[in-house]
Amino acid sequence: MKLLRYGPAGQEKPGLVDKDGKVRDLSGHVKDIAGDAISPEGLSRLAALDPASLPVVEVTRYGPCVAGTGKFICIGLNYSDHAAETGAKVPPEPIIFMKATSAIVGPNDNVEIPRGSEKTDWEVELGIVIGKHAKYVSEDEALDYVAGYCLINDVSERAFQAERQGQWTKGKSCDTFGPTGPWLVTKDEIKDPQDLKMWLEVNGHRYQNGSSATMVYGVKYLVSYLSQFMSLHPGDIISTGTPPGVGLGQKPNVFLKAGDVVTLGIEGLGEQRQDVVQG
Repeated sequence: MKLLRYGPAGQEKPGLVDKDGKVRDLSGHVKDIAGDAISPEGLSRLAALDPASLPVVEVTRYGPCVAGTGKFICIGLNYSDHAAETGAKVPPEPIIFMKATSAIVGPNDNVEIPRGSEKTDWEVELGIVIGKHAKYVSEDEALDYVAGYCLINDVSERAFQAERQGQWTKGKSCDTFGPTGPWLVTKDEIKDPQDLKMWLEVNGHRYQNGSSATMVYGVKYLVSYLSQFMSLHPGDIISTGTPPGVGLGQKPNVFLKAGDVVTLGIEGLGEQRQDVVQG
């Protein structure tokens, strides 16, 4: 299934995409794409519905594809070819940092360049959405705790991230720095999350053209690994890193400016489009 949330910011309703690409309203069956609705049992109930019995709706705005996200966990330098372009070594264990949940916006909402920023950058990433409580899970059972996958633009301010004191979080958490969606695609629709084409363009120029095949630490490993340090809850998002082609990796560097248009996509997970504005 392709699950989604649509409507004005803060007033989103749940929906799904039928086989013909039409959006159907789910608000008669679930309150939101969150919590119990994305548990294994909740997803089974939604899968049993006849989409033709659900009202067709016209969507003017897609919201973030999942609600109730308590943790937005990101993995740094998790693509071998991206690590190489930044001159960094592949880490012996996953680099973990948090992105504030207040950064989450819809997939086509504006991206704001924060005040004082000169190095706002882009990163197309595969997102994992957790569907049930996970703690100390093994790699073999890790996918049992995954509701599905989504597309994420891990927008980053490189000077805030690396040139100011402290951890990466402040360069990753500015408002609008987490476009998420358009869909939460349930895991049964993605044959192999480690073999998905990924791309990102700015003003029509393709900068990123990679694949999740070059991830150092895969989906199963990351879910298991993170669960050793913290409980994962329904709606938590794990953003798994980016392939090469970020602005920081260009020679000379290229960073976003007001008026730019960013488009990105991952095979099977849809596309995003963001206008860049000054915050």
